[in-house]
Amino acid sequence: MASRRTATTTAFRCTECGWTASKWVGRCGECQQWGTVVEAAAQTGIVTSVTASTPLRAAQPITSIDTSETPRRTSGVGEFDRVLGGGVVPGAAILLSGEPGVGKSTLLLEVAAQSARAGRRVLYASAEESLGQVRLRAERTGALHDELFLASETDLATILGHIDDVAPELLIVDSVQTVSSALSDGVAGHPSQVREVASTLIRIAKERDLPVIIVGHVTKDGSIAGPRILEHLVDVVCHFEGDRQTSLRFVRALKNRFGATDEVGCFDMTGDGITEVPDPSSLFLGHGSRQPGSCVTVALEGRRAIPVEVQALTIPSAAPNPRRIVSGVDSARVAMILAVLEKRARIAVSTHDVYVSTVGGVRLTEPAADLAIALAVASAVRDRPNPPRLVAVGELSLSGEIRPVTQHAQRRAEADRLGYRTVVDTSSRDLAGALSDVSRHHRPEPGDEPGF
Repeated sequence: MASRRTATTTAFRCTECGWTASKWVGRCGECQQWGTVVEAAAQTGIVTSVTASTPLRAAQPITSIDTSETPRRTSGVGEFDRVLGGGVVPGAAILLSGEPGVGKSTLLLEVAAQSARAGRRVLYASAEESLGQVRLRAERTGALHDELFLASETDLATILGHIDDVAPELLIVDSVQTVSSALSDGVAGHPSQVREVASTLIRIAKERDLPVIIVGHVTKDGSIAGPRILEHLVDVVCHFEGDRQTSLRFVRALKNRFGATDEVGCFDMTGDGITEVPDPSSLFLGHGSRQPGSCVTVALEGRRAIPVEVQALTIPSAAPNPRRIVSGVDSARVAMILAVLEKRARIAVSTHDVYVSTVGGVRLTEPAADLAIALAVASAVRDRPNPPRLVAVGELSLSGEIRPVTQHAQRRAEADRLGYRTVVDTSSRDLAGALSDVSRHHRPEPGDEPGF
């Protein structure tokens, strides 16, 4: 009987998607990633026998698995806990991304300090800053504590040694793109290095029930730098965002194996560090001015309802193409709303320069703000302020109909909590009806001119 034999040929395989090639190439032909094609031993032919290793833990029936919730530990920062689903789960791997300078290190230093004050030992491994730089920031933000240990290392093996020496209950690595391992080829930040460092840290987290927070860089388009597998390996992916022109910062969960992904944490970046904003409602409202061209809507940031003031200013113009300047809202959406105002509500805006902006630098992307924008522009054109304590929530169609929006009950509850007595929504049916309802709810005040 002829013996079977196994032939082994050398091939090259993409570590990102598994695509194979007979020779090395710099870019994967399937996923188009650079630097992910490495040499691999591809086995071909007939395999005579397969030896299976004995599993360390036997497989269990699904009905016998304990479903009790994993205990969570508070990070000491309530808004961060909100995004994580209630706290930090032991053994969880958390990836925090964000643009340079947005405040990732400041936020995590505050998380480390609060955890240390709660009696949990924290190891903060900074591969981008020296110990003196981290200490200076900690002094400025009041994050000094004896249970907070610092290490400035770029070598993964050295960081693992610090973990053995310190025995922390929380590990923070800043950042994964600047740490390298001697077991992988390439410089720090190379896809193979990022993959090796991240997988090692995650393995340590699972083996020791040690929660690990890893900082990740972003590319020009805002996506997380490095191989896509990095986001698959971790348990939670959070994105830290904010406008550098304002002090407001948001933390959003893009992936969360332990909770929902529709929560948003609000923070305020100040000279003394970063502070929580548990009730951000006042940040996006004006000072109660009775000037025309203002209307309040209730927007949703994740599952959080936030009232936002929309302001409009109109100026008569003789130019053939009047100006349309917006800030914080979509310009195409505003152009559609202006067309609906002129066609369905008979409000002449084609002869006016129109400026629309939001208060506080917030950006409104959902269509629920359509009605508030329309009422603000109508108020500016007619030079008549809207009634006080009025909220408008609704999407406008091209026919002028007011369409319902998601989570309307939650928006209305937030408006009632803040004392808004009048809510203009789908009960007005269309834009003309909404303008009529606004006129009916208007109570003349000293200085108001008659008529709307």
